Amino acid sequence: MAIVTPPAIVILGRGALATARRVQALYAGAQVHALQGRVEGDVAFSELGVHLRACYARGTPIVALCAAGIVIRCLAPLLANKGAEPPVLALAEDGSAVVPLLGGLTGVNVMAREIGAALAVAPAITTSGELRFGACLLDPPEGYALASLAQGKRFVSDLLAGATTRIDGHAPWLEAVDLPRDAHARHAIRVSAQAWNGNPDDLVIHPRSIVAAVGAPCEALAQSVHRALAARGLAPLALAALIAPASQMCDGALAQAATELDVPLRFVDTATPTPEAVLSALAFGADVESYAQNEGGIGLACARAPLDPLALGRARGKLTVLGLGPGRADLLTPAARAALDDATDIVGYATYVDMAGPFRADQQRHATDNREELQRARHAFAMASEGRRVAVVSSGDPGVFAMAAAVLEALEGSDDAHWHAVELAIVPGVCAALATAARVGAPLGHDFCMLSLSDNLKPWTVIEKRLLHAAQADLVMAFYNPVSRARPWQLDRALEIVRSVRAPQTRVVLGRDVGRPGETLRATTLGALRSADVDMRTMVIVGSSATRGIARGDAGEWIYTPRWYREET
Repeated sequence: MAIVTPPAIVILGRGALATARRVQALYAGAQVHALQGRVEGDVAFSELGVHLRACYARGTPIVALCAAGIVIRCLAPLLANKGAEPPVLALAEDGSAVVPLLGGLTGVNVMAREIGAALAVAPAITTSGELRFGACLLDPPEGYALASLAQGKRFVSDLLAGATTRIDGHAPWLEAVDLPRDAHARHAIRVSAQAWNGNPDDLVIHPRSIVAAVGAPCEALAQSVHRALAARGLAPLALAALIAPASQMCDGALAQAATELDVPLRFVDTATPTPEAVLSALAFGADVESYAQNEGGIGLACARAPLDPLALGRARGKLTVLGLGPGRADLLTPAARAALDDATDIVGYATYVDMAGPFRADQQRHATDNREELQRARHAFAMASEGRRVAVVSSGDPGVFAMAAAVLEALEGSDDAHWHAVELAIVPGVCAALATAARVGAPLGHDFCMLSLSDNLKPWTVIEKRLLHAAQADLVMAFYNPVSRARPWQLDRALEIVRSVRAPQTRVVLGRDVGRPGETLRATTLGALRSADVDMRTMVIVGSSATRGIARGDAGEWIYTPRWYREET
């Protein structure tokens, strides 16, 4: 079984870091999760048990560089469903031992062998069936599904006790398995799309070789597919994909049915939206048997071997605009990380694309100049309309002076029906103003506004008007794009406007590269602030009349704006 989700490589100290990096190199997208205050990794955590349980609950494979007993005790409360648990391994800090602990049905032994080969150690595999036969019969490869885990366990136990077996059906991968074979054996490994008949002597493995075709969505579509399969004696686990006309691509009922059936949803171009036309558009070969549609309007086709869903029509494309946060891996939201992991293509300003990595070998990067927002958005839609999953990356939050608005502007300006059929999602992130505010306390604790001082896309006169009104309203103000080589004078003018209303002692926070290497923070006042203190990478937060500072234990200062407000007389 191929490991699809990148593992979390968990370490507790610096002695494990070198080994962790060697393991990380094996899995694109893998990150080193390090105990905060002990060692620097890609993701920081403060409590091992809580962190391991969170990873496990998300289905993330875990490689823990610590004692196996620690991992077992941490995860013990969650152990319930053997068939659904992710791979979990314990690895010695120096790489001298690798022990698969959980996930025998989800590829843990495959990972153990991969890690063992990379570290030149023999993995401590203890799975009896796999040791005897050279493969796990209960974990068939991609394209096949086990009919019953409980029956599978009994079947393997019988073989380990001396029973022999025969193979009925076509499964080339079984030829390499060292089974006790007998053409006349009572036990049989039956490879078939037909549903298991309950025979206790059979291990039934279903090739995912069936497609269900619909002409138009209907109520209870998933149940209709189940009824169509049952009418032919076919197993739901043999279903490889749900296929529909491309004209129905935006219908949510189809996506819901595919989710309920746990299969990919694919689309074909057909002038006639009927199941027969859909199956005809797939152009199957002679080894595929088609069945007439049933009363629920479901057409079925069954092949002799597993079908590759990616070769059946095309997917509905997806375009996700996401925020990377200020730059630190632990400030990237789980939803944004999931969207990056799911993407086939990553689009964005080159600096942000680099920040979004690491990427798998099969993910394509499309990096452009920082001033090409609309062109970038159009390119993303063009790829997504071909069925690809595209992630458009911004720093901070994509909706705050970033790519979300550009993507929507590109969509509004297009009459291409394929673009409008793309699934569009906006995933928020931690914006620069919030990240800077959090580092110094809570200066945005009351009403505030965010203003860009760049006049590239709006007149400077509008900026001046907004500055004056915000200052008069006594709002805390966060300035984006405060100064650049092309605009060296505008911050001084902005400060002149604010100083005409605000007192010189008004608190100001300057955060440069917050959340990135070289981060600096400085607290000052409006009267002391000079434009020379600021560059394009600085977030400027100007407090209100209520913003104040309190002493910290480290001789620093917390700055906050109280939740209450008293208007000055």
